[in-house]
Amino acid sequence: MRENKTKYAVLGLLSRRPQSGYDIRKQYEGSAGNFWSESYGQIYPILKQLEAEGLAIHSVDRNEGRPDRKVYRITDAGREALREWLVSPAETFRYRVEVLLKVMHGMEVGPDATIEHVERFKREHEALLQRYGGITEQLEEQYRDAPNLPYSLLTVRCGERVSQAFIDWCDEAIARLRALEHAEQ
Repeated sequence: MRENKTKYAVLGLLSRRPQSGYDIRKQYEGSAGNFWSESYGQIYPILKQLEAEGLAIHSVDRNEGRPDRKVYRITDAGREALREWLVSPAETFRYRVEVLLKVMHGMEVGPDATIEHVERFKREHEALLQRYGGITEQLEEQYRDAPNLPYSLLTVRCGERVSQAFIDWCDEAIARLRALEHAEQ
């Protein structure tokens, strides 16, 4: 049975500072969500699981006029579990890119339809590349002196490189598909 890595993603975020489930969700949107997908519905069950395992605890933050907030904090056992996971070998990288399946079987629909898929994929990665630039600026501004900043910037840089590689591939694929299109005429 495969181990659920989400608990380590959440522990990693809690290792930075105590946070509510909402805070963790917001961090996913701006950082980890770029390379680690989680549904928001998984965060709260994981927090309960972490508490049950003694890896996190919560306190209630009472705010007058607003609902109470559960703020979670990593425990010493949680920090140790996170460290053990961090030094263990990562699983072999496997990814699923639907557009590659469509290109692989593109002969069934021809170059025009396949070019449309590749062009859409390229636009998505161009938008991601811009987003990564904004994330880098935000991280450098908000966490200038944070000890984890270089590590966070490395993950963003990986996203930039991957998106740029996909954009370059898209340009090549479109050129080759257009050549096929002209050869068929």
